[in-house]
Amino acid sequence: MSTLELMLRELRLGTVVRHAQEVAIRAEREGWSFTRYLHDLVEMELLERGQRRTPKWLKDSGLPTGKTWTTLEVSRLPEPVRRQLPTLCEGHFVERAHNILAFGLPGRGKTHLLCAIGQALIERGYRVLFMPAFKLVQRLLTAKQELRLEKELRRLDGYAVVILDDIGYLQQNRDEMEVLFTFLAERYERKSVLISSNLVFSQWDRIFKDPMTTAAAIDRLVHHATILELTGPSYRTDKAKENANEARPTLAETNPTLEESTNIPSN
Repeated sequence: MSTLELMLRELRLGTVVRHAQEVAIRAEREGWSFTRYLHDLVEMELLERGQRRTPKWLKDSGLPTGKTWTTLEVSRLPEPVRRQLPTLCEGHFVERAHNILAFGLPGRGKTHLLCAIGQALIERGYRVLFMPAFKLVQRLLTAKQELRLEKELRRLDGYAVVILDDIGYLQQNRDEMEVLFTFLAERYERKSVLISSNLVFSQWDRIFKDPMTTAAAIDRLVHHATILELTGPSYRTDKAKENANEARPTLAETNPTLEESTNIPSN
């Protein structure tokens, strides 16, 4: 093993080690510059790392397995949301530490939409964490009680995007409200937050209790944010109706004698 190969392995550039010789032969044959040769090797290294990283980050994200881009019914989304979706999935808003806030009544697809965006972001190289809002609050509160809140916030800081699901269902005491506000304030203008809520901003005093804290939290979230309003009928209600219609027996199934009588041959 050459000294160069040992150094490449020390730098964990395994793909470069495996392909350096074959790319060198091609480079010599086609008259590449040293810059072009190095560029192609580094590009191969990054591509293979990305292919290995994506499944790991998807598993680590906590995204629900059934709420993917493939299963998202884009045609049911309101037109303004459909128009914005491709741009949001490119992830440029993450680089600017902007937020996405999805509002709508229960069953309108808020969670599924944010999960699909989260999946797309992981595939583009961003670390994403999905968590129901109440679980995050409990996690932060436990960390505070154990005097390790700062450490927990640093760990969450490792995710470019945190998806907080169903923030509208939180009914918090003061301590819980404080850790949630601390989390949002820490990420302000530094990291992105994606939030789903069935409560409009005028009802967020139910979450933060204190008017000043409510106003401060909203101000930080909307300062750099895309707001998605999901309207229309409930997905779950429509699905339940479809299932009920499929399960409803036909008249012939409920009354076999009727089917027999309709098949009596005429004289």
